[in-house]
Amino acid sequence: MTESQRSGSASTPLWSPAPERVARANLTRFMAQVAQRDYGDLYRWSVDNPERFWAAVWRFAAVIADERAGREPWDEVLVGGRRMAPPDPVLGPRWFTGAKLNFAENLLCHRDDRRAIVFWNELGRQRELSFRELVLEVGRVASALRRAGVRAGDRVAGFMPNIPETVVAMLGAASLGAIWSSCSPDFGVSGVLDRFGQIQPKILFCSASYRYGGRELDCLERVRAIVASIPEIERVVIVPYLSRPELGTIRNAAHWDDFVNGVESHELRFDRMPFDHPLYVMYSSGTTGLPKCMVHGAGGTLLQHLKEHLLHGDLTRDDTVFYFTTCGWMMWNWLVSGLAVGATIALFDGAPLLPRRRLLWDMAQQERVSVFGTSARYLALAEKEGIRPAETHDLSAMTSILSTGSPLAPQSFDYVYEHVKRDVRLSSISGGTDIISCFALGNPIGAVWRGELQTRGLGMAVDVLDERGAPVRGRAGELVCSAPFPSMPVAFWNDPDGAKYRSAYFDAFPNVWRHGDWSEITEHDGVVIYGRSDATLNPGGVRIGTAEIYRQVEEFPEIVESIVVGQDVVSAFGTDVRIILFVRMREGVLLDDSLRDHIRKRIRASTSPHHVPRKIIQVADIPRTISGKITELAVRDVIHGRPVKNVDALANPAALDLYRDLPELQD
Repeated sequence: MTESQRSGSASTPLWSPAPERVARANLTRFMAQVAQRDYGDLYRWSVDNPERFWAAVWRFAAVIADERAGREPWDEVLVGGRRMAPPDPVLGPRWFTGAKLNFAENLLCHRDDRRAIVFWNELGRQRELSFRELVLEVGRVASALRRAGVRAGDRVAGFMPNIPETVVAMLGAASLGAIWSSCSPDFGVSGVLDRFGQIQPKILFCSASYRYGGRELDCLERVRAIVASIPEIERVVIVPYLSRPELGTIRNAAHWDDFVNGVESHELRFDRMPFDHPLYVMYSSGTTGLPKCMVHGAGGTLLQHLKEHLLHGDLTRDDTVFYFTTCGWMMWNWLVSGLAVGATIALFDGAPLLPRRRLLWDMAQQERVSVFGTSARYLALAEKEGIRPAETHDLSAMTSILSTGSPLAPQSFDYVYEHVKRDVRLSSISGGTDIISCFALGNPIGAVWRGELQTRGLGMAVDVLDERGAPVRGRAGELVCSAPFPSMPVAFWNDPDGAKYRSAYFDAFPNVWRHGDWSEITEHDGVVIYGRSDATLNPGGVRIGTAEIYRQVEEFPEIVESIVVGQDVVSAFGTDVRIILFVRMREGVLLDDSLRDHIRKRIRASTSPHHVPRKIIQVADIPRTISGKITELAVRDVIHGRPVKNVDALANPAALDLYRDLPELQD
């Protein structure tokens, strides 16, 4: 790698695909079918012609649905045109009217002896399932659910670790047209009740325990409290993941094997439903109040994920795809959809970084993982820990590395190409639970530029607007989507008139989805994410995204991670904002004035004088949501003496106490 590549020269990408890779890409084949010359032409065509584009994706992906002799499986691809948030209770546009399909049927279209699922935990490889075995397991669970009275529209919930039984239970529920919703087992009782209590599931799947950081953690005490608080739960199914415990006083509980045994028929039947029939209920983080319950339709989720896996991810049946995720994050749902392509999905449950162990890279080597998905935080911590997979592991099968969860810093791009693998497509991707997919994605036939997400997603009319609502290029603004897309939520739960839905996305710009990311579209037509727009810093009226500060601070080897917020201050000149930077240091390292001075000089030189922190304070921990995202809003509330509305949404709520009544903030 040349120095210009390492430093991200404006004229030199970090990586470009070889001609043979471009020639065999799914995207190249798709472009030929729709008569588009290159990605730029294809993107513009997909946004200008949504009906033609999404119909072409349907055909290219061979979606399974009710057939009609001599006709397409649908009446109209799109009803409502560019209308995104109408005033009536019918939320948004309607896609593929008249079509009937089943999500699980499309994910289980392969029934051979190829691997469907391989599962690892902190102890290494645990088990695998072929597609044939997966179909049989789903059939058993689906039959048991049908026997238990589950019907289309009923909610089936999972309080589960990322294990094969979670995938099986979801597919079993989806085969009946039931609605699946899941939380990871690191949620506390209140966090689960804030979510499942709103949707009132009929069946609850849960694990007796799970493993994290070398410890086996019990779930049953929390399950007992959850079931006691949600009377609508009619049956509790306990998965004996690490042990087979006594069920004790848990109401209507049964072990997994007892639940699925004794069913007269295990034949797997698929109940086909309308395109927008509810499939998943997903939740917002809930850090500012009760979590929003976003209902995602089966058809929109399927079609969007197929587009992303086939065209942006270049997945084939020969791939093994992995994403480090829990069942409480949308990337789990995204990963599982890889089964529809016929790829193998790799599941991992546990802590990704253990002392003296490089588990994720061990798994990638042994299972020949070709698409490796992780978070920006994991890559940053791996660099700090001195992990050098290029020197220790055979990653010859790996063609792509994906990163999401937070903006991927430019130095993490350098780390991947210097210390993980040189010939790999590094695609930072960005979207959200709100759309159960991505606005910015990878491009298998395009270049990778340092610090940039490769491209806007096909069929997604993504733009960046200034405060007046005008499109801008080369500078930051609000990330928006100006036209409908199939994976918009079909509704919010308990929102009959759509008021919560419209308020969440359409209050800022009429009929335009405001996503809440502070972003930029670059000269390469890539995307840079600077952080959440509600957490941007605005001292002296000069706005900057928090990620711009993190990119500078976390280059310091002494610093593990940081969090930056704005503190309101009043002076003789009026009210303003000053920047407060909190840093978590490496073990045994103390923050001193010399390091503070170096941090300030770096930020001044690399961002602007307006955004140099007035205070830099060492803390022992940084609060995060359960999905692993740092929560600037909660810290901002604490330092201003305001209550944090939902601490149960945090993985480490005790960390907030570190920020209360700090004497350094009183002057």
